[in-house]
Amino acid sequence: MEKILIVDDNPAVLEALSLLLEIHNFNVVTATTPFEAIQIVQYQRIALVIQDMNFTSDTTSGEEGKTLFYALREENPHLPIILITAWTELSTAIELVKAGAADYLPKPWDDHKLLTCINNLIELGRTKQLVATHNRQQKERDDKYSTANLAGLIFKSTAMERLVTMALQVAKSDISALITGPNGSGKECIATIIQKNSSLINQPFIKVNAGALPQELLEAELFGAEAGAYTGISKQRIGRFEAADGGTLFLDEIGNLPLSGQMKLLRVLQTGEFERLGSTQTRKVTVRVISATNENLLQAITEGRFREDLYYRLNVIELNVPALCERVDDIAPLINHFLPHRELSIDAEQALNRYQWPGNVRELENACKRVGVIKPNGLLSAEDFGLTPSSPIKNNDVKKEPTKFEIEQSIRANQGVIAKVAREFGLSRQALYRRLQKMGIDY
Repeated sequence: MEKILIVDDNPAVLEALSLLLEIHNFNVVTATTPFEAIQIVQYQRIALVIQDMNFTSDTTSGEEGKTLFYALREENPHLPIILITAWTELSTAIELVKAGAADYLPKPWDDHKLLTCINNLIELGRTKQLVATHNRQQKERDDKYSTANLAGLIFKSTAMERLVTMALQVAKSDISALITGPNGSGKECIATIIQKNSSLINQPFIKVNAGALPQELLEAELFGAEAGAYTGISKQRIGRFEAADGGTLFLDEIGNLPLSGQMKLLRVLQTGEFERLGSTQTRKVTVRVISATNENLLQAITEGRFREDLYYRLNVIELNVPALCERVDDIAPLINHFLPHRELSIDAEQALNRYQWPGNVRELENACKRVGVIKPNGLLSAEDFGLTPSSPIKNNDVKKEPTKFEIEQSIRANQGVIAKVAREFGLSRQALYRRLQKMGIDY
């Protein structure tokens, strides 16, 4: 139940307004002086204020109401305020409306008009509060990451925010980390964030696709080889572990590493020791290992394709990168990054948000590059992206571009809940915010 504050020095006005609002299921608190009103707003959750313009019997200038208005605004800039004014104070009331008051009504007021005004303003007040909260959270997030190196990662979703926050915490330690997630989701970017925010930032950062190493060359690639150790090698070769000594080694696609390679990798992770191929000299390195895979390693262990002891050596902490279809809020900012200053039609936004993106961010990037070449100018439609949705969109699910009136109606109907309004029009929240700003909708 919304709580409304009525501020008036006339007991008859307070009683009449209180009765009217309580009949219509509002919780009412009253104040007879500006001081009482400020105290109430400071310590109670008030949804709307109805205030008189004068509080002294021999005063008609409206200056007291003006002072109270600005004091309330200072306490809560988003608090809707309705001014109850006599005709002699009309110019002052209009001045305050221009300064941010929600509305004014002359005395005697019309009950129906007052109730309509209250309902509309409370709903819009909720929306303003939600947007203010969103903006505050955005600023807090920006401040939190202001000193971090995010390696160019583009994200808006809560899921990715949690992941990045965890990656930054992992970066402060020297433990091994396993990054899991589907192909193209950004596992290498998370590994880079860990390295660039660690104490090893100025040390070597060596990346190797473990799954792409030929089995016969695996040992030489990881640990090096002496000249003549095998056919075709005429000079000494430094392995990836040796090259990463004192720094970080990123082993991508670790799930595809053959069992013979897994055994050799386990030894160096346990002891830091290895021998180059063709050498009996034991060498020692200090390397932080970050690994990544799109494999289900627990299932691979069950099937005998991955060593359990190696899994627990690599997986001191796991960072899971969700698929793009599981973080739809990231799609719009990613498109804006890949296709800056381009505008999407609503059917394009709907199609992009509903598409499953089996190739994840990499597929989205390629789609944007293709569109940028095929259609370098103009509004972009769903057809321009040439998508084949995994779940076809039904014709009656596709909505036209909403008008300003339709959006305002939806905001009121959904009580200012932006997520519900966006879902109704098949838009992301960011896309809806852009339309609110473009259409000049007071939210």
